[in-house]
Amino acid sequence: MEQLDLRDLYQWEVGDDQLRKLEEWKKLPTLYQLALDELKNKIKLIQTEWKIINGYSPIEHIKTRIKEPKSILDKLERKGLDMTVDNMVNKIHDIAGMRIVFSFVKDIYKLLDHLRHREDITIIEIKDYIAKPKPNGYQSLHVIVAVPLTLFEGQRWMKVEIQMRTLAMDFWASMEHILFYKYDKQVPPHVVRELTEAAKAADALDKKMHGLRKEIMGAAEAALPEPGLGREV
Repeated sequence: MEQLDLRDLYQWEVGDDQLRKLEEWKKLPTLYQLALDELKNKIKLIQTEWKIINGYSPIEHIKTRIKEPKSILDKLERKGLDMTVDNMVNKIHDIAGMRIVFSFVKDIYKLLDHLRHREDITIIEIKDYIAKPKPNGYQSLHVIVAVPLTLFEGQRWMKVEIQMRTLAMDFWASMEHILFYKYDKQVPPHVVRELTEAAKAADALDKKMHGLRKEIMGAAEAALPEPGLGREV
């Protein structure tokens, strides 16, 4: 495939011939946004169903984003890939991103198991940084999925990266991101050590809250009357 310098498009310094070649590129953001909308509707349906069944939903909030054009091009460059639409679609998996924040770790894997059994979502890749955190303490479950869009041209599957984490993990990741850029990506060693310790504290908090949840739910179940032993009316 002929290589197209996509940087030209952002500078709007392209001629008619180049624009025709870049028609596919111009519609990609819309397709990724539609895939995000489609996926978000599916997750919100699951969220509602959880509320109906359990009386509450373990999903705290959902955020979505489309990767900035410069970030996409920088990633292609880091990977040593030509700047073509094919490489963008096939080699960059996180152009569309969704973050789902949960109350408890257990519910992250419950949703993952549910997604595995759906026919309208295909799981492409799983990176479990909860079971195996990154060296700096980062924890999250990354899942690359494909979502089908029904278009005039036919069905097209678009990739979305889902990041699933708890409130504690999300808070840590947000602070780490802020500090990373505050120090212009040159974080002092003592700050790295403190961040790692903070990640361990966040993990301990998640385990503590999970234990409390089990205790409270166990007590609630024990308080229910046994079948046939209810108060007579």
